[in-house]
Amino acid sequence: MSRTASKPPVDAYANRWKALVFIALAQLMVVLDATIVNIALPSAQQDLGISDGDRQWVVTAYALAFGGLLLFGGRVADLWGRKRAFVIGLIGFAAASALGGAATTGATMFGARALQGAFGALLAPAALSLLAVMFTDTKERAKAFGIYGAIAGGGSAVGFILGGVLTQYLDWRWTFFVNIPFAIVAAFGAYLVVREPEGGRNRSPLDIPGVVLSTLGLVSLVYGFTRAESDGWGDITTISLFVVSVVLLLAFVLTEAKVKNPLLPLRVVTDRNRGGVYLSLGIAVIAMFGTFLFLTYYLQVVKGYSPVKSGFCFLPMVAGMMVGSTQIGTRLVTRVPARFLMGSGFLVAALAMLLLTRLEIGSSYTSTVLPALVLLGLGMGTTFNPAMSLPTLGIEPRDAGVASAMVNTSQQVGGAIGTALLNTIAASAATSYVKDHVADAATKPQLVQLQGVVHGYTTAVWFAVGMLVIATLIVLTLVNAGRPGSESAEDEVAVPVVAH
Repeated sequence: MSRTASKPPVDAYANRWKALVFIALAQLMVVLDATIVNIALPSAQQDLGISDGDRQWVVTAYALAFGGLLLFGGRVADLWGRKRAFVIGLIGFAAASALGGAATTGATMFGARALQGAFGALLAPAALSLLAVMFTDTKERAKAFGIYGAIAGGGSAVGFILGGVLTQYLDWRWTFFVNIPFAIVAAFGAYLVVREPEGGRNRSPLDIPGVVLSTLGLVSLVYGFTRAESDGWGDITTISLFVVSVVLLLAFVLTEAKVKNPLLPLRVVTDRNRGGVYLSLGIAVIAMFGTFLFLTYYLQVVKGYSPVKSGFCFLPMVAGMMVGSTQIGTRLVTRVPARFLMGSGFLVAALAMLLLTRLEIGSSYTSTVLPALVLLGLGMGTTFNPAMSLPTLGIEPRDAGVASAMVNTSQQVGGAIGTALLNTIAASAATSYVKDHVADAATKPQLVQLQGVVHGYTTAVWFAVGMLVIATLIVLTLVNAGRPGSESAEDEVAVPVVAH
């Protein structure tokens, strides 16, 4: 028998803060891996003899598996149990990382990256849903999701630093091997201290048509944007992928509305608060990921910084995210309605982007890039706390995994769109600039080329500003949940008895 209460018994989750350490460690590993390999890619390409045309698959194989299987991974976590899915995801991720680090051919590397993505798609929603069912007290939940949000946002920038250090001073293979101790410690710790509610599993038969349609639809969408970046928006394959994606995802929605046990119950996404967070977060991540890419290239190509130095240049943003998420977001999330907290965070991030529109070849890191990074970290860090917490607030335990998977899906799809869309805008603007300054290019070709590159970056950043303003309008319009703990907030979570 299980009993339902608004809060768990006092000692029900006595180890929940210890569990948070291992859950956060696992999340850090997944987020780090998204950027750490990018820094090592040139060295790995040369060592393994991967062609320029195929090197994108080191990144794309991971993105396709991770983005395409997230919903399935969330549903498996609900079916198997979040703790079991979490530990299996960690072990699988470690094994795939060992395979990638030991790769001797490009094909082995691509396969290892796909496996990392698949196990990451199981691990990420399991981690977030564990937090959702373990932390139900309003203040504790705010602190836990503040820490988790800071790691989710700042881990990517830390990946640039760690990737640069490992590649420059050890070997590119260590950007894979470093995941193994992370995974072992997190899995062992989680096995010992993580407890989850009994009766919280969704033991309904798996929705096979939903799994197939959602996986193929998301893979087509992510790959479409990847192709657009390399082959252009007018490429027939790119267009076909987008068309196929739309058809498959529409078929998925229709299927979920009719089947008895849907993979993604539509009640999860049609709730205006969850839907508002998913949509606004995905749009904001478009701006954020695109900016990461531009600033990395600006610092290394235009300013001539080494990979390690450029990685350290992102540290102020990480610090800003930690402060924004663990201090500002955590303190205000119980006092300020989520829409105002997220909206103000998006606007601060938009202000950061406005500063970056002033970039020039000779711009100072201290006066231009540094304040923008600090503001970007503060803004997005403040936003991540309610953005991670609200989609799982008040959710039925049986839906916690898939609701968490949707948070990751919105970020993953947003990242793929941001990288492709903003990179295309930047490249087009740079080409136009060089054409308009053809006379100067004849006498100072290198200077004009660099000026064109920077002009492309700033043009794309203006689009990023617009994306953040749109995200602000969406969250202010759709999200209407009150403060956690207030009468209008959805803070009554059904928490069954803890499994021992």
